[in-house]
Amino acid sequence: MDLYVYYRVQHHHSAELQATVMIMQEKLSNLHGMNFSLKRRVEKNVDYQTWMEIYFSVSDEFVDLLKLAVNDAGLMRLIDGERHNEIFVDMPPCA
Repeated sequence: MDLYVYYRVQHHHSAELQATVMIMQEKLSNLHGMNFSLKRRVEKNVDYQTWMEIYFSVSDEFVDLLKLAVNDAGLMRLIDGERHNEIFVDMPPCA
């Protein structure tokens, strides 16, 4: 399964958020051997941005591990509101 996590960030926190998330993702990758991505939506709003973390081919337990990593990194102090999780699974190929 792939885990997509999106949230809003005030513009003035974006540089610190990027550095913090990248460090957290690198640690998670080293510990759990998974691939990840970090994206930002192109916004017309100058006050905030929408960011998305993507974790590829993770286990069900990874959601709880990610919560711990977010807390350890102090990430929530940089986020405006909640982190929203969406889980997607691969579809089997058509026969």
